[in-house]
Amino acid sequence: MNVSPLSGLTVLIIEDEPLIALSLEDVLTDNGAVCIGPIGSIGSALEMIAMHRFDIALVDINLRGERIDPVADRLSATGVPFLFTTGYGEEARPKAHRHRPVIAKPYSDAEIITALLHHRPQTVG
Repeated sequence: MNVSPLSGLTVLIIEDEPLIALSLEDVLTDNGAVCIGPIGSIGSALEMIAMHRFDIALVDINLRGERIDPVADRLSATGVPFLFTTGYGEEARPKAHRHRPVIAKPYSDAEIITALLHHRPQTVG
């Protein structure tokens, strides 16, 4: 039996660029993950965090011109691991979350899968 690398993983996608979001969702589902989102605004992201259970989140640093700080703070408070995705560079991370991993845009499918496998919670799958 061939098991997909991300089987058993539920991922919250917070990304406001439609083509990037849909491509990311395709890559994740093609590799066995269940996706929540994509979510394209700060308010919607905060609602999803409150309403859904997920294992890990991929978080764009800038949503429609708004910095992601409140979302990162909420994810941190819930204890859910998350990775930033950005084209702005690692220094664009919110100050309180500079220790969090970053996946630089443009990224490859393999980079996303590898990052999720490396940072996924140990209790998943």
